[in-house]
Amino acid sequence: MNAPGERKVVLVTRRTRLDELLVRHHTLEQARFYIEHLDADFSDYLRESAAYAQSLRVAVEALASWGRYQLLDRAYLTNFVFARDDIVVALGQDGLVANTMKYLEGQPLVGVNPEASRWDGVLLPFAPSELGSLIRDVASDRRPTKDVTMAEARLSDGQRLRAVNDLFVGPRSHTSALYEIELGERHESQSSSGLIVSTGLGSTAWLKSIVTGSWGIADALVGRTSKHAYRPQPWDANRLTFAVREPFPSRASAAELVYGHITREQPLKLRSRMPESGVIFSDGIESDYLRFTAGMEATITIAETRGRLVV
Repeated sequence: MNAPGERKVVLVTRRTRLDELLVRHHTLEQARFYIEHLDADFSDYLRESAAYAQSLRVAVEALASWGRYQLLDRAYLTNFVFARDDIVVALGQDGLVANTMKYLEGQPLVGVNPEASRWDGVLLPFAPSELGSLIRDVASDRRPTKDVTMAEARLSDGQRLRAVNDLFVGPRSHTSALYEIELGERHESQSSSGLIVSTGLGSTAWLKSIVTGSWGIADALVGRTSKHAYRPQPWDANRLTFAVREPFPSRASAAELVYGHITREQPLKLRSRMPESGVIFSDGIESDYLRFTAGMEATITIAETRGRLVV
């Protein structure tokens, strides 16, 4: 094990909206023309990019004073191998923290907010100016961390995919997801627009919208206006929650096993009946997916590794 001052820090960055525009349109003027043609405020893109660049400069200066560090663009996360004693820093937004955490094996992860006036940053408690002292504290185990339960999908061919917020299982396009679903002793064939599996951290996001919409529809159908108290799960909850989106009952498909909880002792099992377009992706990153086509089986359960978020 390296001494604290020798530990490497990996700084994970992301492209700004302006960076993405320049990739598409090649020049600043062409990007400006495109945005202003849509009656949007191009100066906001410039302000965001400038703020991120300034935060990156501050972060890099702090890491240069520390010693060993490496910059890593989010696009290369899937193929990057982190050392066991790395300290990892994600320079916001929240989605970057989640997308980074699922590739770690328990390394401490620091979320840094590049522009506090723009991003609320639930997972970004630190400012770039705090990074210098913060890294020293983390390296010396003087900073508390918060455990985060992750979900994991394991395919019958050995492939795996983790999720910090949620997994989506279904079609890549607006077609029906066809699959067999099994939880404990319950089993049925379903046709739906897909299903999600949420962690405790993700229970405040996509899952909440699905549950809230379902309550609203049910109340409208029966003429109630009751208020429902939705309670998200803790970040370190020892269970996952699944919800089926728009299940369609027919002669060939049922719609009863549409919501429930997953534990290590009782995983969720799925068998695809989608000939071409079936996928599993996590945390809203559709480009990082597993093919889930006819005959493939997926077991979804709690990941053995937990995330460690520095707080």
